[in-house]
Amino acid sequence: MSTLALDFDLPTPSPAPLPVPLGETFDAEVDGARLGAQMRAVRDLMADGRWRTLRQISRAVQHPEASVSARLRDLRRAGWTVDRRSRGERTRGLWEYRATREG
Repeated sequence: MSTLALDFDLPTPSPAPLPVPLGETFDAEVDGARLGAQMRAVRDLMADGRWRTLRQISRAVQHPEASVSARLRDLRRAGWTVDRRSRGERTRGLWEYRATREG
């Protein structure tokens, strides 16, 4: 499994970015810049701690919902708390998320 070192600290970069484990198909040369841009966009948006659906996040950062979901998982691996709750009736299957930095 490969790792990508991304800086998750706000507002200033940390001297040692946290490694985020990525899948076996990850190629830093091909995927690094794209995934890094996605991560920064999702992290910067979610840093305010507000609740949002995947669709709301996706529209705000202009990246696909599947990518947003993956970046939220990456935030968890990097030490963020990512909470999830049902929006409205649970049978609708609509979830919203918020992220907060631990520590």
